[in-house]
Amino acid sequence: MRIVVLLLSFVLTATPALAETITPAEAPHHVGQQVTVEGAVTKVTHAASGKVIFIDMGGRYPNSPFTGVIFADDASKFPKVDDLEGKTIDITGTIKAYRGKAEIILNDAAQIKIK
Repeated sequence: MRIVVLLLSFVLTATPALAETITPAEAPHHVGQQVTVEGAVTKVTHAASGKVIFIDMGGRYPNSPFTGVIFADDASKFPKVDDLEGKTIDITGTIKAYRGKAEIILNDAAQIKIK
């Protein structure tokens, strides 16, 4: 019995939780939740300050319902981010609201998957 309990606890802790897959338009309704946003990248923009990269999905700023955000400290982890424009991708993480817009902060290249 102990072995079964031990194996079951190992399987449950070793299996990552699967995030729900949503569209960019649905993202604003999932603030605070761990999800995967799947859609086409409309525009990749490097802020004039050089401190932030924005990956807009579902429209161009300011009309995009969802944005992936990469801060300068993590930019080197995403060397081909500009190549994402026009491609369908998944972005996984926790949805946050910033100035009324839904976003996921990207700090690991594994958060982006090209379809």
